[in-house]
Amino acid sequence: MLWRLANAIQANQPINADRTLGASYNTRSVLESLLAHTPQFYYCYPGRIESINSKTKIKEGHKHLLWRPDAPHENGLAIQAETDIVISEIPSMEVYYDSLVLPQSKENTNLDIETRRRHAQIQIALYFIGQQLGFRTWIAQNDKGLMYQNKRLGEYEGVINRLEEEVLIKSHADAIKAALLIDCIWFKNGKLMPAVMEVEHSTGVTSGLTRMLNFKNHFPPFPTRYVIVASDDDRKKVIQEANKPQFKELEVKFFPYSAVEELYSLCQRRKIQGVSQEFLDSFMEKVA
Repeated sequence: MLWRLANAIQANQPINADRTLGASYNTRSVLESLLAHTPQFYYCYPGRIESINSKTKIKEGHKHLLWRPDAPHENGLAIQAETDIVISEIPSMEVYYDSLVLPQSKENTNLDIETRRRHAQIQIALYFIGQQLGFRTWIAQNDKGLMYQNKRLGEYEGVINRLEEEVLIKSHADAIKAALLIDCIWFKNGKLMPAVMEVEHSTGVTSGLTRMLNFKNHFPPFPTRYVIVASDDDRKKVIQEANKPQFKELEVKFFPYSAVEELYSLCQRRKIQGVSQEFLDSFMEKVA
């Protein structure tokens, strides 16, 4: 940690406070807070590079620390610095979604094509992450017709065709009904349910939270993660909605697109396996 910190300081580059200082994703460490209140450090939001299918966009960045020894501020204050710096936090990562064909769905007719495409891309990433980690994946009933690489998503290995055949849930008819349109649910070994996830892309957050709450109310108490998967730019909206009284019991986690595609890329490049359930938590932020 200190080695990365020293290198960043010497290069006069923004420091990703979450990773460089050893905190989990979007969780501010004690060390970060201490540094941010010292005279030579400022906090800033440099742009970040997002590259999908070789198309690059500059998106709003996460909080970083910036070392400015020649312009110290008053001790004990945390001061924001404006910067036009653009960085790539994961230079080697580029995500590809080849030969994607969207299904015709009555539920999606009011959404523009780019919104539907981005939603589908994230569902694909979640499936492949689950497959690499040894999970069976439920994909929303109305999205199984998604064509990816000339194959229906519902035909991929490990995709659950009927929830009635999944050991953990098959005896709970009301829960099955409530789960049919949930975007993604991971199951493992007939005994675990690592995550229940709703992908929200420009469609609001309340609908996804409502679906997950309805599922939770019809399923016996069971340890899992209730997760909103959304654009990094929607973090504030997710926090606001997840903390409304009716949704507090979900103890929602936020899985930003950048973290989804970071983990997806890691699974594709490194073929990781045998990791603990807690490994997932380093990519998700508890927001409730």
